[in-house]
Amino acid sequence: MGFFHQVLPGIGTKYELETESGDLISVIFMPNGRVQLYTQPAQCPECYAADLNPMETRRLGNVLTGAIMEAEEEGVEIAFSALADLRIVVHTYIIREQLSGKSITDLNIRSRTGVTVLAVSRDGKNTVNPRPDFRFMAGDAVVVIGESDQIRTFEQEFME
Repeated sequence: MGFFHQVLPGIGTKYELETESGDLISVIFMPNGRVQLYTQPAQCPECYAADLNPMETRRLGNVLTGAIMEAEEEGVEIAFSALADLRIVVHTYIIREQLSGKSITDLNIRSRTGVTVLAVSRDGKNTVNPRPDFRFMAGDAVVVIGESDQIRTFEQEFME
């Protein structure tokens, strides 16, 4: 089971999910706002496809989003229909030991990466919009927001 994403130059961004049973689901977000959805059941060599307009995509997304984010490392990319070229990524990470005891200010997160820390979850308690002097502890789940390249920079700077 795995979840992967890949930028397809000139086409869009492809997300692929392989389920526990081996089924494959691929979603391609295209710059024109359309979405292509592909499914391939594990026991079937054939692939099934659907081409969705932005409204159909939002409707399907509403059906599928029981819980968008959990306390594990995962993310979601948000595209706004009125602002076709704007894609914002919201991602969660688990803080590792090397960041423990350091504050948002100590790490210069925004100036180094461009991302904003939206929230931190620690021992079942959530802190939304933490202050700059908020100190991380190993095991904290942190929610950050930014553009794709800013999220990648955050991962390189702090999560590797």
